[in-house]
Amino acid sequence: MTTVDKRLHARLQSLWDDARAAGMSEPEKLLYRSNLLGSDKRITNYGGGNTSCKCTEVDPLTGAGAEVLWVKGSGGDVGSIRMDGFATLYMDKLRALKGKYRGVDFEDEMVGYLPHCTFNLNPRAASIDTPLHAYVPKAHVDHMHPDAIIAIAASKNSKALTAEIFGDEIGWLPWKKPGYELGLWLEKFCLENPEAKGVVLESHGLFTWADDAKDCYELTLEIINKAMAYFDDKTKGKPAFGGAVHDSLARPERRKVAAALMPVIRGFVSGNQHMVGHFDDSEAVLEFVNSAQLQPLAALGTSCPDHFLRTKIRPLVLGFDPAAMNLDAVLAGLPDQIAAYRKDYAAYYDRCKHDNSPALRDPNAVVYLVPGVGMITFAKDKATARISGEFYVNAINVMRGASAVSEYCGLPEQEAFDIEYWLLEEAKLQRMPKPKSLAGRVALVTGGAGGIGMATAARYLAEGACVMLADIDEGALASAATALSQAHSGDVVRTIAMNVTDEAAVAAAYDALAVEFGGLDILVSNAGIASSAPIEETTLDLWNKNMSILSTGYFLVSRAAFTLLRKQAMGGAVVFVASKNGLAASPNASAYCTAKASEIHLARCLALEGAEAGIRVNVVNPDAVLRGSRIWQGEWLDQRASTYGTDKQGLEEMYRNRSMLKRSVLPEDIAEAAYFLASDLSAKSTGNILNVDAGNKEAFTR
Repeated sequence: MTTVDKRLHARLQSLWDDARAAGMSEPEKLLYRSNLLGSDKRITNYGGGNTSCKCTEVDPLTGAGAEVLWVKGSGGDVGSIRMDGFATLYMDKLRALKGKYRGVDFEDEMVGYLPHCTFNLNPRAASIDTPLHAYVPKAHVDHMHPDAIIAIAASKNSKALTAEIFGDEIGWLPWKKPGYELGLWLEKFCLENPEAKGVVLESHGLFTWADDAKDCYELTLEIINKAMAYFDDKTKGKPAFGGAVHDSLARPERRKVAAALMPVIRGFVSGNQHMVGHFDDSEAVLEFVNSAQLQPLAALGTSCPDHFLRTKIRPLVLGFDPAAMNLDAVLAGLPDQIAAYRKDYAAYYDRCKHDNSPALRDPNAVVYLVPGVGMITFAKDKATARISGEFYVNAINVMRGASAVSEYCGLPEQEAFDIEYWLLEEAKLQRMPKPKSLAGRVALVTGGAGGIGMATAARYLAEGACVMLADIDEGALASAATALSQAHSGDVVRTIAMNVTDEAAVAAAYDALAVEFGGLDILVSNAGIASSAPIEETTLDLWNKNMSILSTGYFLVSRAAFTLLRKQAMGGAVVFVASKNGLAASPNASAYCTAKASEIHLARCLALEGAEAGIRVNVVNPDAVLRGSRIWQGEWLDQRASTYGTDKQGLEEMYRNRSMLKRSVLPEDIAEAAYFLASDLSAKSTGNILNVDAGNKEAFTR
């Protein structure tokens, strides 16, 4: 996707390429325009805004030309949309809908008529904004949510500001919830103001229109740039938000505070489902959380409906003082502060609910603001948590502009409620697919760049988890992260270089995990080495190396996991990847076998300690997982081949034939066991050993 210069105050530049657009159909130009607009968050955020075009298509039944509206479908994103993301509707049928309209009290029922207007059996559902595009008498329409425009729209005197900045070029309409009535308002405005090129919607955003795709795109940029220039001129030399009353901590200290806060908050907000966190300490966020106006502006909430739906009615401001470093006091006060927010949210629901309103939803805050530190957001998955934070940054930009030239106004409480608990929005939520089995779960996988580690991470990611891979091999770690991110999204994959025998490195990894995802649910302790030598040739260094990585390393990683899991008070699952050799002796491998036996017994001890906190600890015992395993490269492979009197090629065959089931054991087999032991499928199992060795009677646990 094309990106633009995002420096503060940089103007939007047209990215339209005439050569590329030449020969495109009108719908293809719509797609091109949409992707360009969505490539810059100064124009609109993820999922925000919509675009449309009206053009002539061949009716599949009559073969005659038909005027068709192409408009972004429900739930789409203009930046990443493709052709199948647009709804297509007959314009003559959309016009005929006016005869079905019974008035503003019944406008929601109009959504049910939209499928009857579908052109060419297009399965893409039309959004609630369809009438806003259909009735504008221009071929191309953009509806965007630029921060600079919403700063005007959310100002107390937004109508006067619109006229001051744009004159008659851009009109103004008062706040109206998106829907059929607003579509009729837009049509009336256009008919009464034929020279106008667009309109600012109070507390909402910008509409622009033209009869040519490129003209519409460049008009949208021009109007936004005018607003940006206005705010630059009016705010030059003025401190934002009344100036700073706090200084930011240095970045390492900010992340340290966030790492302490996020797991505790996560424990409080994950009562109904596991939540994932996101941390943002960008310049815009720090300017706001350190400012004199933080408390009063945060209390007003957001204005634009898109902002509000992502960030809830208002954020929760934590009473952290970066100068006093009162972190312990903030942590101690979190239960009361979160309880107070829930009570306030429930009171808001009770004040505003209607007889047919959906039931009270999750009463916890989405956005948490921390002076001197930054912003924390929690949501059902990492992408939603990140996007919620991005939307609140948009809200910060809006508040900065509006409060600098006027008085910022949040969305009225009843209007906010009517959007949040809109029956159409509730119906959309009910249509959402059922969450995957590990949705909202966070996993740490040590030895994550190896065959078993990567296979386990992939299995967890496929079930909706977020995964941090830890490994000592930074090159292999980068390759693993690239592969998994391409397959599952960069939002849900993180990496950290970590030596499991280094206490400080382990602590740093858990801090990073807390900041990146908010906490931990699953630890897969999988880091490993292997060695082979007769006892007479087993050096003390070799013995200590095995014990350090396979015993001490598992202890350090597990101890840190228990500390974090207890902070969250949500339970958790620990999975040790041990070995058949921890139960069955093997020649010329005393150091390895002893260390693996220690690992298994550590797991048993931890199962006893973790049970009262809902922390389950179980073991997977593989055997002879050669494919994709880094410990089966180099000397270990040579040594084991020598021990059994075969060559490298014959070793896997020997292991397969040695097993009772005569089958090879693959990394994916171990991953399946690690999934079972981490998921709710094994919710009543702890202290168990699951052998995945194709059958080896010496390793039977009983």
